[in-house]
This record gives sequence, structure tokens and C-alpha cells, in this order.
Amino acid sequence: MKKGTTILTIILFVMTGIVGCKQSSTHGELITVAVTASFPKKELILQDFIDVEYIPLETNDEFITQGSVMAIGDKFILTKNWNNDGDIFVFDRKTGKGLRKINRRGQGGEEYTFINGIVLDEDNNEIFVNCSPTKKIFVYDLSGNFKRSFSHTEGAEYLDVFDYDKDNLIRYDMSIYYKEGESKDKQFYHAIISKQDGSITHNIPIPFDIVKAPFVQKGDGVAVASIRPIIPYHDNWLLVETSSDTVYNYISKENKLSPFLVRIPSKKPEIFLTMGTLTDHYYFMQTIEKVFDFTTGRGFPTTDLMYDKQENAVFNVTVFNGDCVKKQKVDMTSHPINDKIATYQTLTANQLVEAYENDLLKGKLKEIAAELNDESNPVIMLMKYKK
Repeated sequence: MKKGTTILTIILFVMTGIVGCKQSSTHGELITVAVTASFPKKELILQDFIDVEYIPLETNDEFITQGSVMAIGDKFILTKNWNNDGDIFVFDRKTGKGLRKINRRGQGGEEYTFINGIVLDEDNNEIFVNCSPTKKIFVYDLSGNFKRSFSHTEGAEYLDVFDYDKDNLIRYDMSIYYKEGESKDKQFYHAIISKQDGSITHNIPIPFDIVKAPFVQKGDGVAVASIRPIIPYHDNWLLVETSSDTVYNYISKENKLSPFLVRIPSKKPEIFLTMGTLTDHYYFMQTIEKVFDFTTGRGFPTTDLMYDKQENAVFNVTVFNGDCVKKQKVDMTSHPINDKIATYQTLTANQLVEAYENDLLKGKLKEIAAELNDESNPVIMLMKYKK
């Protein structure tokens, strides 16, 4: 962590001591996590702190999807398949009914070659398809008609892209990963960009000096860990930069960075920290070791952590789905969505059918599973903030 950030950390700790038992504000109180420490274990039941909704995706000859969720809005759910076939499935958000299938994969000027991510803008009836191989974002309406495209900013390669406001997107430039061990070559990698032409509206510089990228290389082999650089946090955004020890809260209305969490770094191997779902009570996060075995194809061991605001303590946490009789773990870190839906999980039909046949489900999930077969589309489990 840079000297200036260290001074700011000390100031915030002093301020925390002065205010005593005051609850965290929008700007938040600074949290410190020693990534090499052993934390006490805690188990949680998902439904105790999150509202859960299950949406079975309609299955017919036209709508057969592996259920890789790309975007969830108030009206629609967008999915694709894991293979690069170019299909984008549009489902009704409330009923799961299949509405249409879009495919604009190709080599033409209005077509994508790969789908790295999709942003859904229901207010403008648009979808933004991020295509890293061509370093472009393609914009279509919800019927699949081409509207426009724009390139990633010069020298950039976008990893995560989210809907920011009616006129802008927020994105992360992963070209930094190619600079492992070097001094950073740009002032910023997080930025707000225009939905019309991709030009930068605001840059968001996070302070650091030397690049620490989440990948391991051996010969020609490269393995990359999945670390979310942008996490929706109510009206604001948590920004993670693997080269920095500090996770920042980007306060949208003020265009301002505020330190949110500090990672006490490890030595060897490097241990990164990524953020997940944040509720009024719990902040979920995950540590990821920069280790990969190319012989076995396994690596990047993770530990799920949770900061409990009421207890002011960090725990090694496991969250279970209360609608499953046998303990089924829930992923709280991989899929941040927006200020209404904290995260989601895709439940495969064959596993649900097997659980139903063994009387291992309860409530609404049991009712849905009773109508499925092994060839059905997945069920999307939405985890929504409690009101």
C-alpha cells in the first residue's frame, strides 16, 4: 500500500475510535483483513438474510440453453451457452418464459465473434455485447437489430462491463494483466464510458506502483484466476485492483474514491482478495492463492470469508440453501448483479430432479423440481436484498 493510503488508513482508524458504536455510513468504515490468518468458522442459512426467488427457464425446441446468465433486469433475463455458438436467449424475468433467441455471431461489421459479457439496458431497450477478441462493444435492440458499435479505448481490453447510468457504462481494462511485475503503464484501468461512442466520461485512478496480476505462467501455459474488479454496491461500486492492497468504494454522485477495506498482504505465494455480495449485515469476500499446478490442471485455492458488521469480526463462512434438506453450499462471490439483486446461482435440472426423487428439497424449489426432467433448462435462483 502506498504511503498516502497508509496515512489515510490511520486517520480512518482514529475516526472509527472516536465515533464508537456508530453504524457504518454510506462511505463505510475501513475493514482490515489479514489474508493469511485463520478465522473462526460460521455457518449461515441463506434465507435468514436474503430473499430467494426461483425462476425455471422455459424449455422447448427453440429454447434449449445451458443457462450461462449474462444479465438480469426487471423485465428480462439474458443467457447464453458455454460453447461459443453466439446464441443469446431472452427470457421473461417473472415467468421464465422464452421470448426470443438472438444470434449475431459472424465476421461482419455488425457481428461479434465471441460473447465475453452482456449489459442489459431496459430503459433504452438495448443490449451491449462485449467482444474481447475484436476489442469492440456491439449494441443491439432487444430484437437483435444492430444499432451501433464502438471500440475499446486505445490500448485497452475490457474484462468486466456494467450498466452505470442512463448514459454510461463502467468498465475495467484487463490489459494491465500483461504487465506482471512491471510499473503500471496507465494512470487508470477503471473508467466510466459513454454508451453512445465508448469515449471516457470519467477515469477512476486507483493508486499503486507495481503490477500484481492474478495469473500463473509456465512455459506456454497460462492460468488466470477469476477476480471481480467491479462489484455493484447499492448506488455505488466497490473497485478491486489486484495490484493494490485497498478495496475502494467509488461514490458515484461525488465521483470520489473512499477506502473500504484493506488487505494485509501475504509474501509467497501472493494471496488476492475479491469481494462478493454485500448486505446490511454481512460482507462476503474470498481469498485466492496465486498457485496453479499445470500437471493436474488445478489451482487458485480459495477461502470464503465474511465480515459480520454487528460483531465487527471476520469469519470463515459457509452459506447453505435452506430449501435443501442436505446441506447445499451457495456461492456468494462469483456473480454480482445490481442494487436490487445481490447475486444468482444456476441450478441444473438433472441435479434438482435427483434431489426431488430423494426427497431432499423443500418449499417452492420442491414444487418446481416436480415439473422438471433431466433435459429441462436450468432454474435460476435469484438472491435479492431484503427490504
